This record gives sequence, C-alpha cells and structure tokens, in this order.
Amino acid sequence: MIPTDLTVSAIVENDGQFLIVEERSSGVIVFNQPGGHIESGESPEQAAERETLEESGCIINVTELLGVYLWIHPQTRRNFLRIVYVADLLSKDQKRKLDDGIQAVHWFTRSELRARRRDLRTPMVMRVIDDYLAGKHEPVAKMASLLPVQQHVQEALANVNLV
Repeated sequence: MIPTDLTVSAIVENDGQFLIVEERSSGVIVFNQPGGHIESGESPEQAAERETLEESGCIINVTELLGVYLWIHPQTRRNFLRIVYVADLLSKDQKRKLDDGIQAVHWFTRSELRARRRDLRTPMVMRVIDDYLAGKHEPVAKMASLLPVQQHVQEALANVNLV
C-alpha cells in the first residue's frame, strides 16, 4: 500500500503578491507555499499558522478553508493530501531563524510564480492560487466536521480537489 502524506499550507496574499518559500527538497531548490505536517495535539489551522511562522517568519491568522487537495506523484505514485487555508498576514519577523531547508522567503505575483512553474514543488502550488483567485473559499468550520481526518478519510476524500 502506498502511503498518503497529510500536510497543511496557507495562502497568504499581500498587495497582489503571494507568500512563497524557496526550499530544498530531495536536493533540488523548489518553490512552495509555507506548510507541513500536523503535530500531535494541534488542529490543522494551528499547524498552518505554526508552519508558516517556522518557514517564513510570518505571523498569520487563518480565516477560511480553501480546500482539500490530492496530488499523486507521477513516478512514485505517493499520495499527498493537503488541507489549504486562506490566512491574513499579521506581521513579519525577518530576524527569525527559519526551518532547515528554507533558502529564502519571497512575495510573488501569480504571473511571476507561473513563470517559475517548472521549479514549483508540486502542481498544487499554482492550483491553490488559481482556486483562491477564483473565490473558492469556505468557512473554516467546514473542516471541523472532517476532524480528526484519520477517522473521516472517506468524507475528506469526497471533498478533495484532485490536482
């Protein structure tokens, strides 16, 4: 059985630009929204806020659920299930030490990011920005009915956006 990697991320827009981290993944430099895994005892929203701080030095407040996305790696067939939130930028701590692997923090417009599409970590990076710009936001409370995700896999998969 191929494992599913459950992660969270945040879409943070500021003056038409999106928060993006430049990170090293499997020895390659890629661009991605800040995000990562949910730690024991935290909600997905808390994980998105924590991961964004750790990877970018930005303090955010999750406001809406963008969606749940599934991407299957074409070579390994590994599944990546990602809960994506919309968040407001509260402040930036530019002196904060960032997570290992993070090379830089950027603010890109959609077109600047699209020009780098070959360097995106996964196709989810552009897909979630496009969905955000299309207005596909939902109340955070919708995700609460699917928690804990491990016990509601079928319901979560019924709401997934395949990338």
